[in-house]
Amino acid sequence: MSPLNLAAHLGQDEFLAQVLHRQFLHVRGAIETPASLISWEDLNNIIASQRLEPPRLRLSMDGEMLPQYRYASPVATRRHTVYHRLMPTELHARLREGASLVIDAIDEIQPSIGAAAAELEGWLRTGVQTNLYASWTAREGFGTHWDDHDVVVVQIDGAKRWRLFGQTRVAPMYKDTEEPEEPPKEPVAELVLRPGDILYLPRGTWHAVSASEGEHSLHLTFGIQTMSGAQLVSWLADDLRGEELLRLDLPVHTSDEDRRDYLGKVRDMISAALDDPSVISRYVASRDDSDLQRLRPSLPYINGVPADGDLMVKLTTGRATLTDVDDGVIFHASDNEWELAKEAGPLLSYLIRSFPYPVTLYELGSASGLPVETVAAFMSELVDGQALTVERRSR
Repeated sequence: MSPLNLAAHLGQDEFLAQVLHRQFLHVRGAIETPASLISWEDLNNIIASQRLEPPRLRLSMDGEMLPQYRYASPVATRRHTVYHRLMPTELHARLREGASLVIDAIDEIQPSIGAAAAELEGWLRTGVQTNLYASWTAREGFGTHWDDHDVVVVQIDGAKRWRLFGQTRVAPMYKDTEEPEEPPKEPVAELVLRPGDILYLPRGTWHAVSASEGEHSLHLTFGIQTMSGAQLVSWLADDLRGEELLRLDLPVHTSDEDRRDYLGKVRDMISAALDDPSVISRYVASRDDSDLQRLRPSLPYINGVPADGDLMVKLTTGRATLTDVDDGVIFHASDNEWELAKEAGPLLSYLIRSFPYPVTLYELGSASGLPVETVAAFMSELVDGQALTVERRSR
């Protein structure tokens, strides 16, 4: 089993049927080598080499973000711009005092984490952002709080105590109409995560987290974008924009009878749309088709993919779809659509099955029965459509 395959570690179909959006799940020792996702050395290199400004990189203590001057110094460049250089002495001092170090969207920086997030996206069919948290003391960086999205936590190193208080509002949302009530004083569960452990929390679960076990802690949270009924209704409104009835001006200056007649027609139109059992599938497919979260250039191949069988390529999304039609196949990926002959089907199926791992042009040729020259030409089309990236040459 791949250490990146969080779906398998969580239970795949059983997780979807019994756990997702319903209850928390703690899986002990799921990942044998959690440092394969990120190590302390990796983290040191990222901090030293990347100019990450707040809030991308930040220190948090007692629910407040520390001002940047307490751990970094401004540097003026010859181009009259200013960036902040982290000062290890001050950074270490703040962390000893109880601050937690946070890096948002670490999946965009660390390829191994990006691959794990991309696999989750393909499985759950929604976007994922991964943040990194490092702590050294029992002082809580964020206090007792809840998130407006589900999270999958992976403990990388050390130990972290999680106190879970349950939910006081079912499925709270970003831009919600009201805030959840305060959590109870006593937790409903108390867990200590150790290296390789995985914790799943549904959105709205109140929790408090601290490195209270006498050792440092390094963990990742994979934040899962929501797909709520409110979002479905918003999408449906856009989907129905082509209807003449909805393009007409509202009957503001007419009689009540005219208004009732108009609203009745709108109600019937929306009711008919919601009576279609495929409406949820179409909504999810529209999100899949427009996924641009992991775009990646293919330098130096700006003029097309050469017919080099050892070149390795992969899709830029785990949410690509391939549909058989009478005279061929239709491929959707990265906000583009291709209508292709049936001969392209095996090649695309191989790319989809292989994601997020790269494959060579030779492998694609073998899977499809097409010559490498033809495969390279087709890969060039996918690169131009942002659906494919050239990774490297195989060794």
